Amino acid sequence: MSSAERLAASVEADGYAIAPAFVPSGDLRALRAHALQLDADARLHAAAVGRGSRRAVDATLRGDRIAWLEHDAASAAEQRVRLALEELRLVMNRRLALGLFEFEAHYALYPPGAGYARHRDRFRDDDARVLSCVLYLNHAWSAADGGALRLHVAENAVRDIVPHGGTLVVFLSERFEHEVLPTARARVSLAGWFRRRAA
Repeated sequence: MSSAERLAASVEADGYAIAPAFVPSGDLRALRAHALQLDADARLHAAAVGRGSRRAVDATLRGDRIAWLEHDAASAAEQRVRLALEELRLVMNRRLALGLFEFEAHYALYPPGAGYARHRDRFRDDDARVLSCVLYLNHAWSAADGGALRLHVAENAVRDIVPHGGTLVVFLSERFEHEVLPTARARVSLAGWFRRRAA
């Protein structure tokens, strides 16, 4: 069974899935270095919450800095990640009939002390986002470093996922509220969503 098929089986059973070592170590280093260089070049910007007239930067709710992936200027490592995620999209559609059509993603860096309050990845007036994805780019991370992804998997039940470098987490965007717990050191990831075609 391929990595994509294992992920799809877990999403089918539980609504979420975790794949350690989803990317090779060389690609992981390249992606992390690129994200850190973007930050050093002041090309990461404070992330906002909400949309339209309610869109605003509020560090008490969300403390990361982001830069959207550029399709036309993708590095070799980014292209390989996109190919792996494209395989995942095809398997998810075949197995779960999710209608996944396109992928959007950004680099995200949480500085020490930052987190992201509990939320869902779907906007109330837009159901385009179907499957959320987070690929962690951290080096030598431990639980003591904080920054865990907390999935609210059931009423009064959570699953905390330590953001080890190379780990991919996917979950149904509508189903799971989630949060990023405060981090003790700079936490780097690629965060994105598979979207369905606009009606």
